[in-house]
Amino acid sequence: MGAVSEASRVMVASRNYADFANEATFEMKKCDLHRLEEGPSTTAVMTREEGLQYYKTMQTIRRMELKADQLYKQKIIRGFCHLYDGQEACCVGIEAAIKPTDHVITAYRAHGFTYTRGVPVREILTELTGRKGGCAKGKGGSMHMYTKNFYGGNGIVGAQVPLGAGIALACKYFGKNEICLTLYGDGAANQGQIFETFNMAALWKLPCIFICENNRYGMGTSVERAAASTDYYRRGDFIPGLRVDGMDVLCVREATKFAAEHCRSGKGPIVMELQTYRYHGHSMSDPGISYRTREEIQEVRSKSDPITLLKDRMVNNNLASIEELKDIDVAVRKEIEEAAQFATTDPEPPLEELCQHIYFNEPPFEVRGPNQWISYKSTS
Repeated sequence: MGAVSEASRVMVASRNYADFANEATFEMKKCDLHRLEEGPSTTAVMTREEGLQYYKTMQTIRRMELKADQLYKQKIIRGFCHLYDGQEACCVGIEAAIKPTDHVITAYRAHGFTYTRGVPVREILTELTGRKGGCAKGKGGSMHMYTKNFYGGNGIVGAQVPLGAGIALACKYFGKNEICLTLYGDGAANQGQIFETFNMAALWKLPCIFICENNRYGMGTSVERAAASTDYYRRGDFIPGLRVDGMDVLCVREATKFAAEHCRSGKGPIVMELQTYRYHGHSMSDPGISYRTREEIQEVRSKSDPITLLKDRMVNNNLASIEELKDIDVAVRKEIEEAAQFATTDPEPPLEELCQHIYFNEPPFEVRGPNQWISYKSTS
């Protein structure tokens, strides 16, 4: 009976597949511009395949973050933990517009970018629980995850911005037509080191997209209380800028394509402000409702949720069916549950590995422990 029902389900799916449109064109909100004569297109073409991929990726990040919330409350995840739910359109739209050989560096709200850059959910959740199978071998935790061409996850507010300019300088030096996307939040936007970096990047015409993820609150302080000017896309002054709807994955994708082309053509850096929103508090220690109301959060969820927006577009334009998207939801939840199971049973790294991997490709050396009688060996 099970085999028959499965066969009939496949037949229905294959029959319905021919009924879907291959692609559709969508209108998007116009970007605000600074020192630019023209900006990204206000229309975007999305194929059915792209839409399904964006939907699955955003839904995976959403479910992964909700699972991290659950594991934190069970005290299985400890320490700092900054969740990304609500902001999924930013990392997914950005990754859809760049090449795997391009470079990304961000702040401590890094789980979404870690996933879009290619780290599996299992390795992310296992890193969060501090186990051997994590992407940083259990030593990095929430704020320090890395993979090829992804430089973290950085815990010091704003400090990743000058590092990103350094990566962009390397891109220019090696001449491979690569760019660096350097992300920071509205809370970090008032840091002096960011303005110093803007100056150097403009002088040297570095291929760097400076991206401010403006989620309206720096910790518990609203942007209006923290910044004399909340036009973060204008903050580069002499650097061109864009303000983008960060809740629309297509708007983010098209704006990032525009910004990437600007950098690759030798025009130097560009600033991009993504107007977005986080559903959780600043970190897991912040309930997120002492400085904003539950009604505000619910209004954003009901009117601007990035996953719902994409889902409605796909269904209304015959790119997918409700049933098909529900099947994706079921598969995603199953993947998250299996990853969480592994993350809670994988062993912790042994103490003798504490000082390994300090340097890359260096000969082994001794590292002093908590006192002079204890030492550890560090190998690359």
